[in-house]
Amino acid sequence: MPLVTTTEMFKKAYEGGYAVGAFNVNNMEIIQGITEAGKELNAPLILQVSAGARKYANPTYLVKLVEAAEIETGLPIALHLDHGADFDICKDCVDGGFTSVMIDGSKYPFEENIALSKKVADYAHAHGVVVEAELGKLAGVEDDVKVNSEDAFYTDPDEVEEFVTRTGVDSLAIAIGTSHGAYKFKPGQDPKLRLDILEEVGRRLPGFPIVLHGASSVPQEFVDEINKYGGKMPNAIGIPESELRKAAKLAVCKINIDSDLRLAMTASIRKHFAEHPDHFDPRQYLGDGRAAIKAMVEHKIKDVLGCDGKA
Repeated sequence: MPLVTTTEMFKKAYEGGYAVGAFNVNNMEIIQGITEAGKELNAPLILQVSAGARKYANPTYLVKLVEAAEIETGLPIALHLDHGADFDICKDCVDGGFTSVMIDGSKYPFEENIALSKKVADYAHAHGVVVEAELGKLAGVEDDVKVNSEDAFYTDPDEVEEFVTRTGVDSLAIAIGTSHGAYKFKPGQDPKLRLDILEEVGRRLPGFPIVLHGASSVPQEFVDEINKYGGKMPNAIGIPESELRKAAKLAVCKINIDSDLRLAMTASIRKHFAEHPDHFDPRQYLGDGRAAIKAMVEHKIKDVLGCDGKA
């Protein structure tokens, strides 16, 4: 089948009480690891491309790699732009073969966010592409997205109905306590999601798909593995996976995962070079990285998202 939009994925996820994983991709090995896991578990997948990935790998290469993965697996796969900064970037991705785009107008006042999101939705819908927008602002750092904790704020449930109605977007990313990047909370903090906000948003928008960004849980074991082999990474504390599973059983239909993949791949490559210092063939250490990505995605699909067997 060709690449798909998220429309049917989200309808099934909402009704089934699970979420679809949106995994950030940057190169062939990452795409292979994710899609091999999805194929083994018969899970739908969203492969998403950030601004940094577009700069690093070239959008054309990434589109063709994702199309190849769809041919190899036969899975329903959506290709999504993560954190589109403006209309032109979203338009470029719509024109370039993406089936879903996110316009991130969360940095703007409410009315400007609505106007920008509607402009993108109107163009994308005319070309058969779905649109995600964001209301509320997450703290943290991810590629070109940088928000100080004092500038972050939760989504206001009183605004969601007007925003969705006036923009016509197909899904909505909300801020309920997740954050971008690996170093989310200080030791001693008790990271929890504001599930009360999520429940209220779900009540205001029945049946409408909600998205969580910044939802990597950042296992400490990978930070320890990296540091064991010469890294100098501080402790990483993320949202507990049990909290994410609760969100997936409510209105959340898409959960973004990036930092977990980066840490798993980096840890495996550092370990490879520590154990095989004479290796110089990229296929050897990138093969280990691909296997680490696959194992991480399998875990997320089965234990956090609950979308195994749902393709």
